Amino acid sequence: MVSLEVRNLAFSYGDRIILQDVHFTVGSGEFLALLGPNGAGKSTLFRCMLGLERPKAGEVLLDGEGIEKKHPAELARRIAYIPQIHYPSFNYSVLDMVLMGTAAQGREWSAPNEAQRRSAEEALERIGAGHLRQRDFRQLSGGEQQLILIARALAQKASLLIMDEPTASLDYGNQLRVLFQIKSLNRQGYSIILSTHNPDHAFLFADRLLALHDTRVIASGTPAETITPELIAALYGVKVVIRRNEQGLLSCMPDITFSGATP
Repeated sequence: MVSLEVRNLAFSYGDRIILQDVHFTVGSGEFLALLGPNGAGKSTLFRCMLGLERPKAGEVLLDGEGIEKKHPAELARRIAYIPQIHYPSFNYSVLDMVLMGTAAQGREWSAPNEAQRRSAEEALERIGAGHLRQRDFRQLSGGEQQLILIARALAQKASLLIMDEPTASLDYGNQLRVLFQIKSLNRQGYSIILSTHNPDHAFLFADRLLALHDTRVIASGTPAETITPELIAALYGVKVVIRRNEQGLLSCMPDITFSGATP
C-alpha cells in the first residue's frame, strides 16, 4: 500500500506564487478531503503530486522516495488520477475508456492483452457498471461517466486515488452515488485524496481535512475539529452555522437572516 508525503512544497508561475510551504501526509487506507476556493491551487497541487509539474521548492515522497526518481509507468501503478468529467474528442466505448487505465501493465504501443481486458472487465463489475461496457462513453449520464473514470483508475491497480472535484458537475443524487462508491473503495483499503467545495462531503466521508487558502494550508485535522464557521468564512466569504442532526452527523447550514429572524 502507498503512503504519500508532501514536504514543504512551493510552486509558482513566474512571479505569481500559487503554493508555499505546503506539508501533509496521507497514510495507507486514509481518506483526505482537500477544501479550498477556486484558484486556491488544489489542481496545481495535484499536478505536483502526480509528477506533472516540478515544484519550485520542497518535494513529494512516495513511500519515502521522491517521485522524480520513479519512472512514469511505476507511478501509474501506484497512483491513479480521476479528473472531473471530461469529453474525449473520439466517442470511445466504455470498455475502451477503462482499458486506457491498463496502459502501464502492457508493452508500449501494443494492443491490450487478455490480462488487461480482464482488469478492465473486473473494474467495471466492481463498481456495478458491467452492463455499460459496450455503451458509448459520451452518451452516458454525468454520474455514469464519473463512475467509468473511477473504474479506469481501478483498472490501473493503483492503491492511491487522487480525485479532482469528482462531483462538481453532478446532480445531488449522482453526487451521493459517486461519493458512496468512493467511500466503499476507501473501506476496501484504497487511499483517497479528494478535492471538493462542499464541506459536508468532508463531514460525511473523510478521515481528515486539509484547507488551502492564499497559497498556504490554513487548517488540517479531522473534519469535526477543523471545519468551523470561521474557516468557511475565511475560505468562501460566507457565514454558516455547524449543526448536528439526530444521528450525530455534522453539516454546514447558511447563516441567513431575514428581518432579524434566522431560519
